[in-house]
Order: sequence, then structure tokens, then C-alpha cells
Amino acid sequence: MGEISIKITISDRIYPLKVNVEEEEIVRRAAKIINERIKDYQENYAVRDKQDLLSMAVLHYATAVLRTEHKVQNQDTAVAEKVEDLDSLLNEFFAK
Repeated sequence: MGEISIKITISDRIYPLKVNVEEEEIVRRAAKIINERIKDYQENYAVRDKQDLLSMAVLHYATAVLRTEHKVQNQDTAVAEKVEDLDSLLNEFFAK
């Protein structure tokens, strides 16, 4: 599909973006989630500087992404090991 132009507001600043039509809702939801995280930090911590709040939100989401990537890598490794075990069992069975 084609690209469309949208405006996203994060931390009271407007960002014009070009996104694929099918990604528009995802980008808008991401901006909403970021703004909610910033608002949460603003209400619960003595931080008022928007840059600090943005940095805290980015750190939160980057950490979540890395945790998820690590978990997926561990799952992939576990699956690969099980496939290798199964392959060995099948090879032993058919070698008889």
C-alpha cells in the first residue's frame, strides 16, 4: 500500500510523519502509549523536564524490547535443541 502523511503528538510536540497505510494505527497507538508513560512518570516522580521524561520512557520501552528479544532467543535455542534431540532419536531408530 501507499504512504500517507500523519501528525503525531508526543509530549506536547507535533511530529509530521509519512507511514504506510497499514502501519498508521500502530504508530498512533505507540504515540498514545508513550504519552501515557510520560504522564505516569510526570505524576509519580519529581521530574518536570520533558526531555528527562522522554528519556525515561525510551529507556522503559527499550528495556522491554531487549527483554523480549532475549526471551525469544532463549526459546529459539530451546526449540533448536529439542529438534536436534528428536533428529538424533530418529536417526538412531532408522539406523537399526
